[in-house]
Amino acid sequence: MAELSQILKQATGVVAARGEGVVLFDEDDRRYLDFTAGIGVTSTGHCHPRVVAAAQEQVGKIIHAQYTTVMHRPLLDLVERLGDVLPRNLDRMFFANSGSEAVEAALRLSRQATGRPNVIVFHGGFHGRTVAAASMTTSGTKFRSGFSPLMAGVHVSPFPDPGHFGWPVEQATDFALSQLDYVLQTLSTPADTAAFVVEPVLGEGGYVPANERFFAGLRERADEYGILLVVDEVQTGFGRTGKFWGGDHFGSQPDILITAKGLASGFPLSGIAASSELMEKAWPGSQGGTYGANAVACAAALATLDVIQDEGLVRNSAERGAQLKQALQLVADKHEQITDVRGLGLMIGNEFRDADGRPDPITAAAVQQEAARRGLLLLTCGAWSQVVRFIPALVVSPDEIDEAANIWSDAVTAITS
Repeated sequence: MAELSQILKQATGVVAARGEGVVLFDEDDRRYLDFTAGIGVTSTGHCHPRVVAAAQEQVGKIIHAQYTTVMHRPLLDLVERLGDVLPRNLDRMFFANSGSEAVEAALRLSRQATGRPNVIVFHGGFHGRTVAAASMTTSGTKFRSGFSPLMAGVHVSPFPDPGHFGWPVEQATDFALSQLDYVLQTLSTPADTAAFVVEPVLGEGGYVPANERFFAGLRERADEYGILLVVDEVQTGFGRTGKFWGGDHFGSQPDILITAKGLASGFPLSGIAASSELMEKAWPGSQGGTYGANAVACAAALATLDVIQDEGLVRNSAERGAQLKQALQLVADKHEQITDVRGLGLMIGNEFRDADGRPDPITAAAVQQEAARRGLLLLTCGAWSQVVRFIPALVVSPDEIDEAANIWSDAVTAITS
């Protein structure tokens, strides 16, 4: 009898049988509030009726129409619709299946377009598990260890993380930008640097937001040296942070934008966007893939865009995010083990540290597991897995936020008292 790899680690013991919105039911029909959203994927909730209907209709027409062989209408319509929400001047799309694939496509385009070998990433960033994407990932050694040598040409510069450095955000930003200049002076000369690759909010790195001055500094240096600014919106895009793109909080003007996760409400679909001028610098034959832009996934993505717009889900993300953050801060105020509540929109992390100020993954994991036992599904993140993150679907209601906050409060009290 075959079984799953024993190396796969489940965050909970739940065997999901069905889902509705923000709620999952197991095989015994026990109800759980799902504040994981499949790691930020089910943006419109589980089985939104309009997404289900779009996928069902498309399955009855054509399932797979390989898009470098033939075109299909959901793909053409999706490209047109994305033009309404993408940052200005990003008018060309390439589609793949996973975030890692999209990251590697962005890397390939950056190197081919500039003729330069190196990229600079930022400490704490997560960009995927395939070899090139893992080489660019610094949110934890578990993503990049044990299969060296990794890809060459990657250099790491600090991210402006106030909590890590123990500094105010302005000081952390000054340091991050000065160190970026130092990297450009000592490790990767601008003439060898194809791109800066950055998340607007660190995902696996602990839900740490960037800031406007940091992004302005990246853009300034990119323009000065002819370096491309690649913004990884895999987790932060499609309304997750209370704006359509996470970089919108900081006036981000990317040369390449990477998207996945919430794009198609659970169907595998990812992509990169760039200007026509930049995209045409990709070498012939360098873009492709068997399953990219799958017809059913594209139909689901179109329905996702409709739901986000018609139900005001970006606004709901901002409003419910503010409600959730306030409720979580009230819990943190009562428990000294939670040293920070941070994030944007419905992307909020709670950091646990011990009495000596060291990261406390043991308590974080215990609280996460206790919350699951009480009916609230959560995940951890951070370099030490010391952060418990809340990422519910964008359809979450005020009552569901209150219910989750109450369960969280009880779970924290049960573990830390």
